[in-house]
Amino acid sequence: MSTTAAAPVRPPFTGAVLADLLPASRTKDIALVVGGAVLTGIAAQISVPVPGSPVPVTGQTFAALLVGTALGARRGFLALAVYAVAGVAGVPWFAEASSGYGMPSFGYILGMLLAATVVGALARRGADRSVLRTAGTMVLGSAIIYAVGVPYLAVATGMPFGKAVALGLVPFLVGDALKAALAMGALPTAWKLVDRRG
Repeated sequence: MSTTAAAPVRPPFTGAVLADLLPASRTKDIALVVGGAVLTGIAAQISVPVPGSPVPVTGQTFAALLVGTALGARRGFLALAVYAVAGVAGVPWFAEASSGYGMPSFGYILGMLLAATVVGALARRGADRSVLRTAGTMVLGSAIIYAVGVPYLAVATGMPFGKAVALGLVPFLVGDALKAALAMGALPTAWKLVDRRG
């Protein structure tokens, strides 16, 4: 009696990010990259000054993490690279309609490049499919942004590192928790809708 081993059945959309659900083409990839940069620039204009801090609360970090997660590592990195390079070149779409690289908060933008890449890679491994995994992904992405942004802030302003933490990290923790909660609701819900239709 012979037996044949059945090939393992892969769940639908394994190894995919949300952007992969659209028909594949170079034009689509370009549109997603440019769209991700524009979304980040628009979200950066949602800006609330923090008393005593040169870094405002913005929607920029949330957009960067969402772009990375939805587009994947490569396209997420490219979208944030377009955002950063265009802003340095003079497009006024950094926080508070600023541009250039001279502001002390520029380190956060550099951190967003790295964070979008990391969360995009994790999303391709399913890190945006459940509430808890999405929460972990957003926390890690935010930590990466701060790991670059806060030391840059200290160096750019000459303030002690402890003060940079007090002004460039602590005031943003509550807002980051709210942004993570939004992502925890939005991303897994999007996948549930996709799975039902698939």
